[in-house]
Amino acid sequence: MPRDVDKAVCYVIHDVHLLVFTHDTVALTVAGVQVPAGTIESGETPEEAALRELHEETGRSGQVVRSLGVERYDVRPARDEVAVRHFFRMSMEDADVTERWHAGESDPASGERAQAWTCWWLPLADAHVLAAGLGAKIGTAVSERR
Repeated sequence: MPRDVDKAVCYVIHDVHLLVFTHDTVALTVAGVQVPAGTIESGETPEEAALRELHEETGRSGQVVRSLGVERYDVRPARDEVAVRHFFRMSMEDADVTERWHAGESDPASGERAQAWTCWWLPLADAHVLAAGLGAKIGTAVSERR
């Protein structure tokens, strides 16, 4: 039986674009296009985890606009777990949707080696390319713009 692992998922939306990243050294066919997301730590609220993950994975800060709900995603066979994903619509002041920048994790929670990626802004109309069910709440995020 897989274990449940709570995750926070960040949809940072600015000027009809979504903040995403692609890995620099892992094939697109393996890692896909992702949004900032990660495990909610003990004692942390999902909102706090979203803010932390955004900063850790992009080097940028943002604000939670609203919760978009929770979805379960069976990660098997990659890991014996079900990701219980808490999705958030987020904003980032002074964002430039033409910008690309490098970021990464020097000490991933998974215990894997350091990872590097490139952050960039994907037009919302193309958000269907998100990997591993990360696009589950895009429709909700854009249907009630605030």
